[in-house]
Parts: sequence; structure tokens; C-alpha cells
Amino acid sequence: MELFEHSRREAPSLKPLAEALRPNTLDELFGQPQAIGRDAALRRAIERDQLPSVILWGPPGSGKTTLAHIIAKRTRRAFEPLSAVLGGVKEVRQIVAAAVERAALHQRKTILFIDEIHRFNKSQQDALLPHVEDGTLTLIGATTDNPASAINPALLSRAQVVVLQRLDPQALGRVLQRAMRHPLIGHRWPEARLSDEGAAALIQAAEGDARRLLGALESALNLESVVTPEVVAQAINQRAVLYDKGGDGRYHTISAFIKSMRGGDPDAAAYWLQRMIDGGEDPLYVLRRMVIFASEDVGLADPQALPLVTAALHAVQLVGMPEGMFNLIHAAVYLACAPKSNTVLQTLAGAMRWTRERGALPIPDHLKPSQPLSGGGYRQDHNYEGDYAPQSHLPEALRGQRIFEPNGAGVEATIRARLMAWRAQAALPKAPAAERDGFTFRR
Repeated sequence: MELFEHSRREAPSLKPLAEALRPNTLDELFGQPQAIGRDAALRRAIERDQLPSVILWGPPGSGKTTLAHIIAKRTRRAFEPLSAVLGGVKEVRQIVAAAVERAALHQRKTILFIDEIHRFNKSQQDALLPHVEDGTLTLIGATTDNPASAINPALLSRAQVVVLQRLDPQALGRVLQRAMRHPLIGHRWPEARLSDEGAAALIQAAEGDARRLLGALESALNLESVVTPEVVAQAINQRAVLYDKGGDGRYHTISAFIKSMRGGDPDAAAYWLQRMIDGGEDPLYVLRRMVIFASEDVGLADPQALPLVTAALHAVQLVGMPEGMFNLIHAAVYLACAPKSNTVLQTLAGAMRWTRERGALPIPDHLKPSQPLSGGGYRQDHNYEGDYAPQSHLPEALRGQRIFEPNGAGVEATIRARLMAWRAQAALPKAPAAERDGFTFRR
């Protein structure tokens, strides 16, 4: 299996066309003269190996990741890629440690490329700051979100923002010309031909996205050797019939998928999931919706649902597609078959209602850290029979009110029984069941 995976990654003929034809030089990256043209500051910095930290901001398919990889090839620096979805502070620390050692032993600088850097939260971005500031790392971040709102001001002030534009028809035409001249096209489709009208249809369908353009070309060539507007329409409509990703069909299909899982129908859930993936939907979009579902519709009825779907998310990021379909189906069928509860949703709604209607109510004295742990103050539960000391933890105005009421489905039945037993203890015990050695942290 490892040998197969290695071969698939290394052999261009096995890769999607957009990946196999990824540009290798700045001159092959079309449509971005403002960023990497002959007189552009970034190009001069790359060619002199004096690259500053940069944030690449642009729409999908504009060349952000490609530019980062070209920079890695053009400079003498080590290149460490990291996905903001998959990695975090732990991975950053490991990269920093390797960068420090590399600089000390080999006098070689390190580039850290973070794809989708806008997904890093504030604390994760703050962890980068000292290492970017002292030069241990040269940061290249890629984002589709406005850096002014997606990147911490302190980190943003230490990086140069480079804006990549959606590709215009002329640039997309150059991408097509390069693709049709590439030996890989002749290897896969020896009789491949692209009419002028077919090229125009592909460019129109791409909507400024080079990756989408090459994906449509690949689909068309898989249908016919000669790409005409009719073939392009057929290639695109095959996906559109299954799943209108750009219109209402997307939301109708994801709605059908979620309602199938909520209704306990694993067959329908698997069907609608496959429809979305066949239609070109991003697997991570579907998985994010399943992560929400795991808490909103399953919740405490099956506490394993959320970690299982989160594991599926990481698995798809690790193995990619199409192998990730095993993980997607695994998660979807599990959620469909899990007991259902909207207790988490109801509790969230109740908490929001309390804070909205009541505002910042006073904290009871016995819950403050300065209060004693006995003698009328806070009672340490572990010192009482059954590890439970009945006392109120709500502000006085909310005492006796409840918003968390387990519905008895799945594991919630156990939680409900436990809560009912606690609530039945109307009177405080006269004394702790046993005094325990040691000390207590005051919180």
C-alpha cells in the first residue's frame, strides 16, 4: 500500500491534471504581473533570495500554493509546508526547533508555508510571532480571506501582503496553451485537440480559476479527444445534473444529506454524500457540516460521535481523495445510526436567552476564589457522600431554573438518571463522609 501511494504521488500520469501541470517557474505562473512581473518587488526578492515574510491573498485557483512552491525551488531556504486545518502550535514548535538547528549547523534559513492561515486562531498566530520577528522563520501564508480581518495585526505588520487576482480570459488562455503543449496531454490522450470554440467555452466555465479550468479540460478529454463547446457542455453538465455546486442545488443536497442522517437513514445519507462528492463538492465542507451535526443533532446521546467525525476530518486531510471516501462514508453512516438528541442545541439556546435577558448577574459569594471551602462557603464535592454536595452554582436570580434537560436517548439516559439522583438530594449532608488528605486548589 505504501509503495502504491508513493507511486501515485510521484507519477504525473496518475495525478489530476491541475496538479500534474502545476507551474515550476515564475514565468509559467500566468496572470499575476502585479505580484511577480519583471519589475515586481516580490520577484526581485525571490531572485535575490532576500524574501521577506509574505501573506498571499487571493481567490481559489489564483496560484497562491503554486507560488509558494516556486519560491521553495528558487531560494536556498528549507521549505516547511503546514496546513492550518491539520497543524497547530505543536507542529509549529517542531518546525521552529528544526529551523534553529538548521541555521546553527548549516547556516540555512527556513520558510514556513501555512496554507489557509486564516484558520489559525489568535493564539496559534501569536505563537508564530516571535519566530518571524527574530528571523528564525520566513512566513508565507496563503488565504482567501482579507488579511486585515483574518490575520492578527502584530503578525500582519511583520509581513508583506501580496494580492493575487482572479485570472482574466487572456491568462486562462495561456494556461490552456501551456497545457495542450505539455507532453502529459499527449501521453494520456494521444489524439487530443482543442478547438478555438472549445477553449472559449472552457475559459468561460473556469470563472477565473486555473484549477477549475484544467479540471474541466481533463473531464472533457475523458469524454472526447476533440474538445468542442458541446463536449465542454457535456463534461460540465454531467456534474451539474448530479449537483449544482454553484446554485441552490448545493444547499438542497446538503439539506437532504443532513435530514437523512437526522432521520436515521444511512442508505440515503450515503447516497446524498456520494452525489455531493461526484459533483465536485469539497469533502472538508461536508465534514465540517458533519462536525456540527455531531453536537447539534447527536450530542450527549452518543459522546463518541464528535471525536469520530473529527477523526474522519483529519483522516481525509491525511490521505486525500478518493481514499478519503472510506472515512466520509464511515462518519456519515455512524451519524445516521447514532441515537439523536438536540439537548446541546436547546441548552445553548437557553444559555443565550439567560445572558441576553438577564445580563451580567452577580457571581454568588461562595463561588468566588476568596471564599473559604467550608463553614458556609463553597462545598468541595469530593469531600461529600457520592462526590456530590448540593448547592447552587447559578446567580441568585436564576436559582432553581434549568436549561439542560437530557431527553433519555442513548447515553443521555445515564446522564439523566445521575442528574435526577443529585436533584433528589434536597438537604445538605451534616458533615463530609470522610476527610481526605492533601490540599485543595482554590478556583
